[in-house]
Amino acid sequence: MDKNTATGFVLIFLLMLGWFYFTMPSEEELAQQQRDQAVQDSLALIEQNRQDSLEQDQDEVAAQEDDFSRQESIGQEDDDEVVVQGLFAQFQDTVQQKIKVTTPLYTAIFNNKGAGPSSFKLNQYDTWDGRPVQLIDDTTRSAYNIGFLSEENYNIETQNIYFDQVTRGSSITIAEGEQREIRYELTLDDGREVQVTYLLNGENYEVDVDVQFIGLQDYIIGGDIDFGWTAPLNFTEKDPTQDALETAAYVYAGGELEKFKLDEAGREETTINGNIDWTSTKTKFFTQVIKPLSPTDAAMLTGEVTGEADNANTDHRYTSSIRTNLDDQGAVSFRLYLGPLKYRELTQIDEHAYDMVDVGWSWLRWFSDPFVRWMVIPFFEFMSGFTSNYGIIIIVFASLVKLVLSPLTYKSYKSMAAMGELQPQMKEIQEKYKDNPQKQQKATMDLYRKNKVNPLGGCLPNLLQFPILITLWRYFQNSIMIRQEEFLWAGDLSAPDYIFTLPFEIPFLGDQIAGFVLLMTAAMMVQSKLTGGMSGGGGSSPMAGQMKMLQYIFPVMLLFIFNNFAAGLSLYYLIFNVLSILQQFFIKRSLHGDKEDKPAKA
Repeated sequence: MDKNTATGFVLIFLLMLGWFYFTMPSEEELAQQQRDQAVQDSLALIEQNRQDSLEQDQDEVAAQEDDFSRQESIGQEDDDEVVVQGLFAQFQDTVQQKIKVTTPLYTAIFNNKGAGPSSFKLNQYDTWDGRPVQLIDDTTRSAYNIGFLSEENYNIETQNIYFDQVTRGSSITIAEGEQREIRYELTLDDGREVQVTYLLNGENYEVDVDVQFIGLQDYIIGGDIDFGWTAPLNFTEKDPTQDALETAAYVYAGGELEKFKLDEAGREETTINGNIDWTSTKTKFFTQVIKPLSPTDAAMLTGEVTGEADNANTDHRYTSSIRTNLDDQGAVSFRLYLGPLKYRELTQIDEHAYDMVDVGWSWLRWFSDPFVRWMVIPFFEFMSGFTSNYGIIIIVFASLVKLVLSPLTYKSYKSMAAMGELQPQMKEIQEKYKDNPQKQQKATMDLYRKNKVNPLGGCLPNLLQFPILITLWRYFQNSIMIRQEEFLWAGDLSAPDYIFTLPFEIPFLGDQIAGFVLLMTAAMMVQSKLTGGMSGGGGSSPMAGQMKMLQYIFPVMLLFIFNNFAAGLSLYYLIFNVLSILQQFFIKRSLHGDKEDKPAKA
């Protein structure tokens, strides 16, 4: 690194310090911020109590033993009720029926308004504040909708139509290994029918649905229907910004995954034509997937963002649907998935469904995907059979990665040590040819060649480690395996482990500091200092001074970068750096011992 580059780093660091000083709020501003925060906390508490009350009321209604079919008609209760036109208009005003489904994995409420699930709670997953994860945002009707254009030129949406619940009772319990059906029918005056049948399993998050239009093929223009998910997925994490960053709609077609995400506030739609393998919407850790079992010709994705992405009050609404063709009997079939972004479960739906999880940048997916699928996930699953503490599993994994990379690291440190031994001779060359850069460069290369030293020997082994480090950097932030797993003071390894709250906010850092990040920064400073000593950077040359400065600047920069990342990621790098320090220490002693042995033998 030349003098100009080092000077640039110093100036950037000084500018950051100046920015922190001049933007630090006054005591009056701090007091006002505290008052504003108190108001926001009060409003949040009120909203939380309201949501808890609504959910409690909903559970009480769902648990009632009397049949929901005897409930009074609610067709005219909503002022904004959509008016259904055409042949289906006669079914606009009818009775609402609900049926509660309980399995070991989820508790769902199916609604005859739209003939589908209007509530889907995951029994084994909670939100950050301890409530069961509720996937569906709009609980007044089915989250799934069937749309088509009628011969009367009306857009028919089944979400606005009340079906007859054929399945008897108001509740169903499905044990592991069992299967049960829920069926809805819509019978017209002339005998034509629409039948919707769900097949639910007690051992997974998959739901099969069959839709059949009896005698209505000619009524549907083109024989095409749109089947889709129209309810936004709820956020589940404490930091809604992180949830928002990973919220999007997806479609897999033609062997490629298409991601649809809005970068700014607004509403957009996109259509992907051709045969569709599957489509979905997801948040950071949860998803719903629609996989057609009938021929398709397009997928439609919509997105709506109501404000700035980093605003907690911004709504992120994504929907996905598939256009499919009715067969000769007027039937279509789909396989649905509603649940966590877990590898084994998603690959049962489609081998590419796990591609939605961000495991690395696109240019590195050729390495990241097989590394995560064939090494990281199997290792974590294997270790979970011995311990349920994922903090310990991360420590063991970091140790294993360090062990595998140790031959490369040894070559790197050995090359750096050799370069350090040549520092006095390199300094003589610089003094001798200080007015002739070309001769200086040639003499330096001759010195390297004579001593069989590769100047890139300390860099290339480290570059070979980067694909692993970058992959884990992305994956640990998005892996549901470590979500809400505790270790030491960290209550959730998938979220930052803040231990200090500052009375002011620092740009790019925030007003809280994470514990593992602080330890990681300290370990990196020790490692950088030790590396500088091995490479001969402890002298008084200008290069030595620059390296000494950088060994403190770089860890501080990483403190800013990693502070708001997952605690599991910081823990991994902390252990990796501590092991690097130990390895460097023993290598340094080994090289020092070799130097002493050579004179003794002589």
